[in-house]
Amino acid sequence: MNYGPGMSQPASAMILSADPAAIARAGRVLAEGGLVAFPTETVYGLGGDATSDAAVAAIFKAKGRPSFNPLIAHVSGLDQAAALVEFNGDAHRLAERFWPGPLTLVLKRRPDSPVSLLASAGLDSVAVRMPDHPVALALIRAAGRPLAAPSANRSGRVSPTRAEHVAQCLEGRIAMVLDGGPCRVGVESTVLDLSEQPPTLLRPGGVTAEELEAVLGHPIRRALETPDAPRSPGQLESHYAPALPVRLDAAGAEPGEALLGFGPASDCVLNLSPKGDLSEAAAHLFAMLRALDRPDYRGIAVMPIPEKGLGLAINDRLRRAAAPRDKQK
Repeated sequence: MNYGPGMSQPASAMILSADPAAIARAGRVLAEGGLVAFPTETVYGLGGDATSDAAVAAIFKAKGRPSFNPLIAHVSGLDQAAALVEFNGDAHRLAERFWPGPLTLVLKRRPDSPVSLLASAGLDSVAVRMPDHPVALALIRAAGRPLAAPSANRSGRVSPTRAEHVAQCLEGRIAMVLDGGPCRVGVESTVLDLSEQPPTLLRPGGVTAEELEAVLGHPIRRALETPDAPRSPGQLESHYAPALPVRLDAAGAEPGEALLGFGPASDCVLNLSPKGDLSEAAAHLFAMLRALDRPDYRGIAVMPIPEKGLGLAINDRLRRAAAPRDKQK
């Protein structure tokens, strides 16, 4: 592998040249719930099984991500994507033109979609992309499942475009890095929301708005230019609110409430983590909120979650869920 003038091959034991044997090994790690960083044409991604709540929680933990932003499910083909989301005409046209490539499409989740609710941050939509990199596509096929893969860096750091960048940030936090050389694009994918009309550009990237409009044959909305549109999924304060009111920091349930527990608790309906593990709680958060959002309860009471580590992200989403209903509009 050529690292350019003045650059030597990194010595980190976690970095493996992306040959067929390493890709097969990485696929087994992912299938068993581990994390692997891999190259795409944009940046290196931190990959985990997009269908596993525990693997997705591990991604957030490894990144030190401050909030549960929706993650992109990376697929190896259109058929795999169609098993996750409901493809419409616009999506088919764009996928035929720009996939594989640096375009992420946000589409309505299929009722039987296997993607973790944590990966989509509890939304009824899923972001999907087919990367244009042979290592990425081979890895997805080896894993046998879609891969959730935000950029492979600690949250707030510069996105990595070389394997050694990943090792510098994440060594000790993930199983391995597949080294496929430097990324050729170096900026994240364009994100276009097709879950509602008109389509909304949530993030500019490798495919321009003009290119998208040329294929679609109609204008798209720019979220950055639209004051009442969120810049990305989850930015509205009450975007994650269930139908029932949510009461935080509850010592117990009031009459008619369902108690969502954390740590040792005997009277809760569901418990995010009886042993008080924040990673386990993160993995269960959205699924349990949905399970308790039922007409036979008048509200959901949630026991206190520590404000540390993944607890910061869990509490961020719970505060959004508990936001006053007039802020949902």
